[in-house]
Amino acid sequence: MAREERKRKSDWDDFFDEFDQEFSEMRDRFDAVMDSFMRGDLDPTTRPLIYGFSMRVGDDGVPVVQEFGNTAGTAQPGERKELLREPLTDIIESDDKVRVIVELPGVEKKDVKLNADGRTLDIEVNNPDKRFSKHLDLPCDVNPGSAKANYKNGVLEVLLARKSPRRKGKAIKVE
Repeated sequence: MAREERKRKSDWDDFFDEFDQEFSEMRDRFDAVMDSFMRGDLDPTTRPLIYGFSMRVGDDGVPVVQEFGNTAGTAQPGERKELLREPLTDIIESDDKVRVIVELPGVEKKDVKLNADGRTLDIEVNNPDKRFSKHLDLPCDVNPGSAKANYKNGVLEVLLARKSPRRKGKAIKVE
């Protein structure tokens, strides 16, 4: 029996196939941008190219790959788009609060605009040199009135209190 025939497909094969696909797509986008640059279609002095990704394991054990930068997968090489960047973010959830950390290098505190509602946080930075935008879906309901934000050395930290789950129903007396 051939070695390939003996090899059994497992859940791990599907898991790693998804990673292979993600990395292959990222590599294709990177190669397309580099090809455009080498042909002279891109001028890095007028449009800085920023792209990156972070990988972590979520609370459910599933890997999370987050892309950031201004060369989103839908942008075509050589296409002139607004210099809008998606910042790298991290969300840390604890029993009583949600902590959001956002990398916003080179911007002033006065240019950072935040808007929170029950389950989302929107981050916007608009100044002539740097523009960032990010819409975050938070992992739980939060109290927007409790929000506290601090910006120092290019790092924004936002703390939001979790809403206590409201108990539904009626107390029942045991006899």
